Amino acid sequence: MHHLSGTPDQCRSWLRTLPLLIRPMTRTMPWVTLITGCLAGTVFLAVLAHVAETSRGPLDQGAVRLAFLPAVAALAFVPRVPFRPLTQTVPVPAWVTPAGHLLLAVPVLAATCWAQLRITAQTVPPHTLGHPPAVYPLIAQLTGWCAVTVAVAACAGRSRYADLSGAIAAPIGLGAIALAWYVPVSARLLTGPPGAAHGVTVAWYAVASAALALTCLALRDQWHRYSRNLHRLSSPHRGPS
Repeated sequence: MHHLSGTPDQCRSWLRTLPLLIRPMTRTMPWVTLITGCLAGTVFLAVLAHVAETSRGPLDQGAVRLAFLPAVAALAFVPRVPFRPLTQTVPVPAWVTPAGHLLLAVPVLAATCWAQLRITAQTVPPHTLGHPPAVYPLIAQLTGWCAVTVAVAACAGRSRYADLSGAIAAPIGLGAIALAWYVPVSARLLTGPPGAAHGVTVAWYAVASAALALTCLALRDQWHRYSRNLHRLSSPHRGPS
């Protein structure tokens, strides 16, 4: 991992090198996994909307939550760094690559959320549009889901199981979402009734902020910790020679 001491020469070197990483970042981004997860949930919600229009019953926000889960699971595979040797040979911190991948994923997730909200709104009868349910608690909840999943993936990516970080983070993230939804203690705070919309929003953004802080700490950590153990195991073999 590369550290910057903050000198002008090093800062200029960092700024010159960073644009060179944009192309490999874009090419190694798991676009297929992310877009497939987003499209799977959106198509599922579109099918539910078609059924709802046929039966003349509007979709609620619970359908959007359910449809957004595939996108959250796909997000777990985004922070992985597939071209680690390149990042180790350029004068930039190791966290630049996963951070760049996450920034590329944000517009895709935002577009998915917008599309799913539009699909849900189309099933609401016109005479009820004057009093729609609040959307900002739902957006805060989806943001918290994404942040928690990314934090788990970032922590797993700094372990000996880095190559399986996405496969580890996806079920753990979905399990954390299920616990927050069904455990009575957390459900009262994170999935309260419509009257507690402001409290739910604040709670989920607090969760997202804590998860973001944990993600930053994990991304700035050393590369895989088991490399130290391998170094110690190889040192006795070098001694006699």
